[in-house]
Amino acid sequence: MSTLSLSRRIRILDLHPEKDTLKEEVLEGLGDSPKHLPCKLLYDERGSHLFNRICDLDEYYLTRTEMSIMEEYADEMVDRLGKRILLVEYGSGSSVKTRILLDRLSEPVGYVPIDISRNHLVEAANSIATAYPEVEVLPVCADYTQQIRLPQPAARASRVVVYFPGSTIGNFYPSDARSFLRRIAATCSTGGGLLIGVDLRKGPQVLEAAYNDESGVTADFNKNILRRINREIGSEFDLDRFDHDAVYNARHGRIEMYLVSRLDQRVRVDGRSIELRRGERICTEHSYKYTLDGFAELAASAGFAVREVWTDPLSYFSVQYLQAE
Repeated sequence: MSTLSLSRRIRILDLHPEKDTLKEEVLEGLGDSPKHLPCKLLYDERGSHLFNRICDLDEYYLTRTEMSIMEEYADEMVDRLGKRILLVEYGSGSSVKTRILLDRLSEPVGYVPIDISRNHLVEAANSIATAYPEVEVLPVCADYTQQIRLPQPAARASRVVVYFPGSTIGNFYPSDARSFLRRIAATCSTGGGLLIGVDLRKGPQVLEAAYNDESGVTADFNKNILRRINREIGSEFDLDRFDHDAVYNARHGRIEMYLVSRLDQRVRVDGRSIELRRGERICTEHSYKYTLDGFAELAASAGFAVREVWTDPLSYFSVQYLQAE
């Protein structure tokens, strides 16, 4: 545990996973059948910038749809969140959506952005601190899927509200999503809240286009996980030997994103030989899509009650307010 300086006004709590932990996860995933890699590895500094580009693509409906919901219903949302809250954001990224809330919240005592990409977090935290000098900014560099003890603001908060935008809850297997939501409920404690983005089920053509853009940005984003493993762990992946593919699995209600080996090959990873056959797939991400009833059941099993749901006219996406019970 350490702290890294950002500016005179704020400091970052650094709980970033150790390199040995990442190495173990990579070797375990590549040793499994079928092979897989943890999707959190997609979000180093370069990956985070690539994802921001994805959010602006025509095919990627998620971000602009969620933004339209936030902009239309933000006043109703902040009424639900209440006054003098400590706002905690998981996977803060560039914090663009957060500004919609901070512009309207009544006397927020603090903002805790949590992100695994240290450099990206530093940029976002400095930007928020400059734009909202009255809000104490307490950034944490960490894997938010693990239990985190939050830094405490100088002023006392009425309650804790976690903001989890995007459709990141879909990256968890349902059983893992339940466990993750339980940890959030414990963080919020009884009476606390969770404002969360939840992508909804729709036709496979819309879904697959969103994850297979014609300009190839998502492919670059996906392959960047191999570039990161080469740099941070020590491996010899040739990115040109892999194709990107994303398909909708209707049975499980999820998008599955893969790196597909273009030929039979052996790759050295931390001194170990990993063999891949031509056409063999490495899963880098699942993105589950929910029905409203299905997500309400999941939330209830984790100690949350859905209090309000906001959607777009096509019901492509939802922003939901949950209360810890």
